[in-house]
Amino acid sequence: MDLLPFDEYVRSLNRKRMSAGVLYRDDHDRVLFVEPSYKPHWDIPGGACEEGEAPWRTAAREVSEEVGIDRPVGELLVIDYIPANSRMPEGVAFVFDGGYVTEAEIAARDITDPEILSIALLPLDVAEPRLKPVLARRVAAALDAERSGKLLICEDGRPIAR
Repeated sequence: MDLLPFDEYVRSLNRKRMSAGVLYRDDHDRVLFVEPSYKPHWDIPGGACEEGEAPWRTAAREVSEEVGIDRPVGELLVIDYIPANSRMPEGVAFVFDGGYVTEAEIAARDITDPEILSIALLPLDVAEPRLKPVLARRVAAALDAERSGKLLICEDGRPIAR
């Protein structure tokens, strides 16, 4: 077996897209969702990791930009492997705990990011028709992880047995 020269080996390594989001919830177990202007499905605050940006930094940056919450993100709740599909390469999504927010705190947000049309605290079952199925599964997993205090490893939003 011939080994590739190191630089050639490095160039041959697979690249994966990464994203990071934050799970905020209230005392009624509602989740904070954002309505993006650039796609039909709602999301949790977060977004794509930029080159050289750690997922936890992405989460904090995106939350600040999208909904104006400037506080440290909490524990990692979910790591989700996302298989490639006809439009997107495979990826990894991280969901961090954002802690609790109040309805008054969310209502007082002045959304200035042109990428966000609105924000809302919604029960997952009410939000589900507005979400991509993989995100609905990932948010459900994140809620389970927050309740159990255990990180969940998922594939396509589905927790895997470990």
